[in-house]
Order: sequence, then structure tokens, then C-alpha cells
Amino acid sequence: MQTSDLLASSAEPVLQDWTMKRNCSVSPRQFVLFYVSLALVSIAIAVLLLIHGAWLVLPFTGIDLLVVGGAFAIYARHAVDYERIRLYPNRLVIEQMSANALTQFEFNPRWVRVEPGATPRDPVRLVSRGQAVAVGLHLPQYRRAQFARELRAWLARAG
Repeated sequence: MQTSDLLASSAEPVLQDWTMKRNCSVSPRQFVLFYVSLALVSIAIAVLLLIHGAWLVLPFTGIDLLVVGGAFAIYARHAVDYERIRLYPNRLVIEQMSANALTQFEFNPRWVRVEPGATPRDPVRLVSRGQAVAVGLHLPQYRRAQFARELRAWLARAG
């Protein structure tokens, strides 16, 4: 957060604050411990088979661990993704973190139109002056319509 954001945040009261995160069931430390244990068991089995003459198992175990490690790295990169929507009296600020890239949008709450998705799978869209932002990406499908109603009510209250 920049200094100007801190000053603006402290001077202007937050009417409502929504934070939506991915549901991660394990901590980063548990994730690493799981991968290390998986690698140790796989290598132990591969070495045992190597001793019995099945030498081709070892290179395939290495390839397997590289592929699984790559998939785990991609998962870990997005494990801390989040969306934060803050409603102030005169502005609506949307922060979206995806793979360590922060994107921010700012709208006048009086001009924002909330469009729930056509289906429960679709995210909620916030539209203002020709710009549209998809939000609620980390919400379960059954909560998106409820979130759209709640956001619409808060926007009406602020405007």
C-alpha cells in the first residue's frame, strides 16, 4: 500500500469492506513438507528398483517429480490471490491480486452498475462509464448472487 493510500484511508471512513480469498487447505510449510515426503518416498522406491535392475524407473521418477513440482509451483503462485472491495463515501476501490500482480480500479459509487452473472458460474460485473470489472471470482457460485445484492444495497446507501 502506498503512502497516499494510507493517508486517504485514514482520512476517509470505510463504509463497507469485502475481502474474498481462495480457499487454501494447507499452509505453504505443509505444502513443502508434503512435496518433500512425496519426493523421498518416490526416490526410495526408484532406488530400490534400481538395485533390482530396473534402471529406467529412476529417470522417469525424476521426470515425474519435476512435473509434479511444476504443478505445485503454479498452484503456490496463485494460493494468495484475493479481491478486496472497499466502499468509501465518494469512491469504490477494487483491488485484485493475481500471481503477485496487483490491479486496482476506482469508481464513483453513484455511477456503478452491478450486473450479476447470467448463470451462477459467471462472476459479478461492475460497470461504470464504459469500464467493466469482474469481481467475486473467489466466491463460491451459490454466493455470487447474494454478494451482488449486498453490494447493490450498499451502493444505493452510499449514493
